[in-house]
Amino acid sequence: MHLINYLTRVQFGFGSLSSLQAECDLLSIKRPLIVTDKGVRAAGLIEQVSDQLQHFSDEQIFDQTPPNPNEATVRLAAQMYRDGGFDGLIAVGGGSAIDLAKGVAVCATHEGPLSQFALIEGGLTRITSATAPVVAIPTTAGTGSEVGRAGVLILEDGRKVGVISPHVMPKVAICDPELTLGLPPSMTAATGMDAIAHCMETFMSPAFNPPADGIALDGLRRGWAHIERATTDGSDREARLNMMSASMQGAMAFQKGLGAVHSLSHSMGGVDPRLHHGTLNAIFMPLIVEFNTPAETMQSEQKLMRMAQAMNLGAGETVVEALISMNERLGMPSGLSEMGVSESQFEQIISGAMKDHCHATNPRVATPEEYRELLEKAL
Repeated sequence: MHLINYLTRVQFGFGSLSSLQAECDLLSIKRPLIVTDKGVRAAGLIEQVSDQLQHFSDEQIFDQTPPNPNEATVRLAAQMYRDGGFDGLIAVGGGSAIDLAKGVAVCATHEGPLSQFALIEGGLTRITSATAPVVAIPTTAGTGSEVGRAGVLILEDGRKVGVISPHVMPKVAICDPELTLGLPPSMTAATGMDAIAHCMETFMSPAFNPPADGIALDGLRRGWAHIERATTDGSDREARLNMMSASMQGAMAFQKGLGAVHSLSHSMGGVDPRLHHGTLNAIFMPLIVEFNTPAETMQSEQKLMRMAQAMNLGAGETVVEALISMNERLGMPSGLSEMGVSESQFEQIISGAMKDHCHATNPRVATPEEYRELLEKAL
């Protein structure tokens, strides 16, 4: 039996931010807490959001989201939510702010530490409909967390885990590409490769979910065709719209499951929270596609050929070669060592990857020895 579930209400397109107050009204949110980070606030995006709300003050802003949200920050924001008498959350930012808001939505309305809500700790059945409603407003085109059922958070013990439940999914996503026009080229490239990784990994996953496969392939087509344009010219509205769509589609599809790219990048984010998730995904994608190539499900469904078609690759060009070339053109790091990763961290990374919820949904399930080989190649 397979669960196929699409629930988030999405307002999409330039100018869609103007729907915010009406969407809050539909959810009966009268006093929302805005969860964001200092960079988004400094860029003036919170003012654009708050201008759409009828009643708002600065005391309704939590802007301490770190690059990789952790349990301590979840507790801090959850306490602010309870003390302030808030009745919903508006997450404004990239995946970090949205994932943090998801953690707050759970922990502010349920008793117990964050760890007990992690999927790998049996948390799925502990998360109830009491979860606070979240309106997600992405300012990057990468994680797609605005339509995802998971919040990826770092526990106090250093594990980076998924807090996953239909109740965690934002009730509304407002995807306005206008908010991404000022995103710097390096962040555009890194978050864009994150979206592409989501589309590719979920398509490679062996689980049965034809709607997810179709969404993922179309998202890959849009992302691959527009990521360089969005990176080179941040004001290219068509490219920004298509990258935001690719991001959303990747997350809609990855309910099917991700794979070894994410089991490794999740684990590495727990080992060193300074590492950017999308950049790690970009480095790992060529290696994992190559690793997956012998897998029976990849061959039987001609998945490599279908991805190559979506990417509009030329005759004789492989998906692996295309990914390597794209990383070079976008200025991605050439390897993990360039990001400050060392071999001394491998044991901890491998241990985390083996326990990650994405590990088992790769078409070829890696052994610890195979993870080590992949890390050595990526270094």
